[in-house]
Amino acid sequence: LAILLVAGLMSCGLKAYSRENSSGSDTSGKLGTLRKLINQTYLGEVEDDALREGIYKGFISGLDDPYSVYYDAEETRALIETTEGEYDGIGAVLSQDINTGVVTLIRIYEGSPAMEAGLRDNDILYKVEDMEVTGKDLSEVVSHIKGEKGTEVNLTVYRGDDHEEVSVTAVRNTIQAQTVAYRMMEDGIGYIAVSEFDLVTYKQYKQALEDLEGQGMKGLVVDLRNNPGGNLSTVCEMLDLMLPEGLIVYTEDKYGKREEYTCKGENAIQVPLVVLTDGLSASASEILAGAVKDYQIGTLVGTTTFGKGIVQKVINLSDGSAVKLTVSSYFTPNGNNIHGIGIEPDVEVEFDAELYKNGTDNQLEKAKEVLAEMMH
Repeated sequence: LAILLVAGLMSCGLKAYSRENSSGSDTSGKLGTLRKLINQTYLGEVEDDALREGIYKGFISGLDDPYSVYYDAEETRALIETTEGEYDGIGAVLSQDINTGVVTLIRIYEGSPAMEAGLRDNDILYKVEDMEVTGKDLSEVVSHIKGEKGTEVNLTVYRGDDHEEVSVTAVRNTIQAQTVAYRMMEDGIGYIAVSEFDLVTYKQYKQALEDLEGQGMKGLVVDLRNNPGGNLSTVCEMLDLMLPEGLIVYTEDKYGKREEYTCKGENAIQVPLVVLTDGLSASASEILAGAVKDYQIGTLVGTTTFGKGIVQKVINLSDGSAVKLTVSSYFTPNGNNIHGIGIEPDVEVEFDAELYKNGTDNQLEKAKEVLAEMMH
């Protein structure tokens, strides 16, 4: 299994799954001393497996890289699930601020257990059961929310400007990730919102595009706001439905080895295009936005993207665990590395939360305005 992913805010960075034998060795030196101290003096019960897993997690965390993480076997299974787009959970998309560690529910699926429990978009997640989640690795948080179909999970969130504390119980169910939503707007303008780039996303996107084209679409808005990223293969397949022939993106590792991803140009977009971005549009979203900007096949509207231009690789170990390491950087077709910088929109429009509360998405309205000018 080899899957490349790009994500900045949710569970994964740019990832590739491969297989490598894990090797074990007897604990020695300082670890041996610490173990003796625990055995001789520690008051509580000792779980050997937990100690070993803690060593591995601590070892990787010593890199001081927020994107490099060790996953135990259970966390690894959950991580792989997220790339496939189907899992047992509650139907909520999570985002984490890399600086504060705050976890936010940025999207609640329609008709999902999360929605039925009363969770809302933009709720700040405080606890899963009795575990406080702020600052925890997001994949670990997700692994605690997911679980066997029919079982319950208790969540505590903060809501609104006054940070009202709300506790809910959601009953887990099998969730098919709905990563694409679309509709035909006025004047023949098609709208496709992509929430993440899972393995199921390309098919959903292609179906949406074909449906809108069948309805006589004259222009297209692709909404990447709040999109943390996902599979590299998926975003490249989607860009193959937009770009002319040429380079989509390339990566370079620590040795300067370059790997290119290209487009045949057989399905270049034939209608005016606007891409909506914001500060939570990361990694795979930035690959799409960067390619659109570099090829000048569309206009970016919104605010500057997140700025994650580094690549992670997930290596599966023989005991079912895995390690995710930052291994390379990626570059837009024109050779730009946007890490820590982001991609500036062609038309900058700050999101107006007050207008949105009253039913007006000012960034989308601007996108429609820009697109209307391009169509005439």
